[in-house]
Amino acid sequence: MLSPIEIIKADITQLKVDAIVNAAKPSLLGGGGVDGAIHRAAGAALLAECRSLGGCATGEAKITRGYNLPAQWIIHTVGPVWQGGNQGEAALLAVCYQNSLALAVEQQVKTIAFPAISCGVYGYPIEQATQIAIAETTQFLDANSTIEQVLFACFSEEMYQAYLQAVNA
Repeated sequence: MLSPIEIIKADITQLKVDAIVNAAKPSLLGGGGVDGAIHRAAGAALLAECRSLGGCATGEAKITRGYNLPAQWIIHTVGPVWQGGNQGEAALLAVCYQNSLALAVEQQVKTIAFPAISCGVYGYPIEQATQIAIAETTQFLDANSTIEQVLFACFSEEMYQAYLQAVNA
């Protein structure tokens, strides 16, 4: 059987999936990197809906409509800021994936795409972050068959190679 996990080089805002995951700031009001790109691509209505959500704590996940994106839903999750690895960062990053996937199941999502949560300005080491992403997603899919496909959308070749290594580890 083919794995439901696929690693691709892509702009997450262009993917035709049921839901994309946004590596959001706690305010949910947009920012740089993938967060800013998603807000720009989705349009002003996303910002208006995000304002009504009251922010999001690290590790939590909240859902909005996709607006101008090909994806119907955006699942916003706030990853941990890397502080050297002794501040519970791994557990917080793991729960980002767990909560995002659980929310996707609640919304009956069949296809979902993730960016590399916390690997941009939050400074999480890529090799460690990709291992957590793959491990948590695999464990979730082993226990739940609702989601049929999980894409890890990599914006750079470096990220793409790190996810391939994590999948093949």
